[in-house]
Amino acid sequence: MNAVAANITSPYQRILDGLNSAVLLFSADLSLRYINPAGEMLFEVSARHLLGQSYEQLFSKTSISADDLKQVLTTVHPVTQHEVSVSLLNAKKITLNMSISPLLDSKDNTEILLECHQVDHLIRITRDEKRAEDQQATQEILRGLAHEVKNPLGGLRGSAQLLQRQLDNDNLKEYTRVIIDEADRLSLLVDRMIGPAKKPKISDVNVHEILEHVRQLVLADSTHKINIVRDYDPSIPDLKTDPGQLIQSILNITRNAVQALTSRSEEQPGHIIYRTRILRNFTIGNCRHRLALLLEIEDNGPGIPDNLQKKIFFPMVTGRAEGTGLGLSIAQSIIQQHHGLLECDSKPGKTVFTINLPITT
Repeated sequence: MNAVAANITSPYQRILDGLNSAVLLFSADLSLRYINPAGEMLFEVSARHLLGQSYEQLFSKTSISADDLKQVLTTVHPVTQHEVSVSLLNAKKITLNMSISPLLDSKDNTEILLECHQVDHLIRITRDEKRAEDQQATQEILRGLAHEVKNPLGGLRGSAQLLQRQLDNDNLKEYTRVIIDEADRLSLLVDRMIGPAKKPKISDVNVHEILEHVRQLVLADSTHKINIVRDYDPSIPDLKTDPGQLIQSILNITRNAVQALTSRSEEQPGHIIYRTRILRNFTIGNCRHRLALLLEIEDNGPGIPDNLQKKIFFPMVTGRAEGTGLGLSIAQSIIQQHHGLLECDSKPGKTVFTINLPITT
């Protein structure tokens, strides 16, 4: 327990520490006495650097002033305001729902409890849940479609094989071979559409070894000059994941980036950045994780067209005439099987695919 927050007893502090919302306790002179881990995540600064600072130092350029907090102490009535735009210590601008409550004890000591819910954070969680639901619904449709397609394909292939055995003319056998080959191709395409069928084989994996492996594969395979920049956080612990599936997911995203870069007309060589960081108390879907991996794959290509950005993770959606539209869909399925999150943000000159995976230690 923080010595500064001496009036918060241990059981209550454990409750506050476990909340997803940021909780800050200010003294009557509006200096910070306590902040929970979610608050540290909000400010991206540890509690020991925040304690003792004033409300105006922590929250600048906001519609809720220090006088408003003092008014709450005077009236002894809690106040809630929605979608408050604030600037934090690091000049980061965010939108918060803020609840201000006065606290009085038997010794007439007055304090203010401030609870903050990040609105864009809530929007992201809702968006992630909807995306997961859409992906699951799509997979169910594809599985049903795969069943309906593969059954007649199997009969078609089997009939072609039987017919081939009855034919003596090699020219006629060539037609049956075409039927068999095309049936196999369609069956493989259907299998790729529904994503990996096998459950992940989990083991302890160093994410940077995975990235280096993919990097070597891509550089060896590429016929164009592409620079892959590494921006790694060496403190990231091992992940519990299926290395083969994680390689496949990262490889699919990287190959998409390479294809985007090779389509550029500029003389300046394209680059891809592999960036890794640790996130603390990060929420994926509706589950909060003490530690999570942030893996970004960034390229300086032309960007993804606006009409495709919301659909790029669905099967058969592609911006290239020669593309199958399956690579990102498979990558999404793999990351979701690992209880992670795959997102994309794109504009001309900068496309970033972000993978978040829970880290269990």
